[in-house]
Amino acid sequence: MTKAVATTFLSLNFCMYSVVLAIGGWATNKAINEGFFIGSGFDLPEQFSPICYSMGNAAMGFFVVFSLIASVFGVASLVVGIDHIRHWNSDGSTAIPSDVSAAAVAWSLTALAMGFAWKEIELQNRNAKLRTMEAFLIILTVTQAAYVAAISRATTRR
Repeated sequence: MTKAVATTFLSLNFCMYSVVLAIGGWATNKAINEGFFIGSGFDLPEQFSPICYSMGNAAMGFFVVFSLIASVFGVASLVVGIDHIRHWNSDGSTAIPSDVSAAAVAWSLTALAMGFAWKEIELQNRNAKLRTMEAFLIILTVTQAAYVAAISRATTRR
């Protein structure tokens, strides 16, 4: 039963992290293409920030950067999780604590990005793609926690 639950959350989280990576990549690409341009011989202004995005609000740059970091680590931990699920015995004897650790770190980074999502929601002024990314991260925080619980239950069952 736990293996089926873990596999379901693994698949769901992989898809959701991929969507967050795609939207975050789009936002970063747009920010780079439409960002602050300065001619040669000029100095950067004092208030220049490399995470300043042309759309959204003041929290958007932090939100996108931390979402990308969380998603990359989330996908990496889920790739490790695929191998974990593949070698999982019915008694949970091959559940490896390092897999639980990787998933827990991915969850903590996702929770950090979710905090910036809440701040961005509070400040408003964002487009539909960013609202989608916020919703996915909030849902991912819950589903990744459930995935961590499912695989850690297998490790403690030994």
